[in-house]
Amino acid sequence: MFNRTLKESFQAALAGIIHCLRTQRNMRIHFIATLLVIVLAAKLGVSKTEGLLLLLTIAMVWVCEIFNTALEIAIDMYTSTFHPLARIAKNVAAGAVLVAAMAAVIMGIAIFYPKLKVLLF
Repeated sequence: MFNRTLKESFQAALAGIIHCLRTQRNMRIHFIATLLVIVLAAKLGVSKTEGLLLLLTIAMVWVCEIFNTALEIAIDMYTSTFHPLARIAKNVAAGAVLVAAMAAVIMGIAIFYPKLKVLLF
């Protein structure tokens, strides 16, 4: 590897995120969910603490999805033939994304449901 400037490092990281958004359907779903959560949080006036919890939860899901994508790419680069351990590794990484997404849904319900309940009922 070669030494990069800070700007080049940030550009490479951004290129990785953009690659995930362009190539991974689930990453695009997480992106849309993120936008919806931001809009809903703004409309409902969440507290600073609630906003930070939402941000942390969203970041957790994004990080898991990005690592999952990186792992899948590395496995695909290593072997083009089926191997049961490769499948298990991919499934475990996908499981991490699922756990993070479920936690995000629970966090969203805990924060938004009481506010929506007041507005709707």
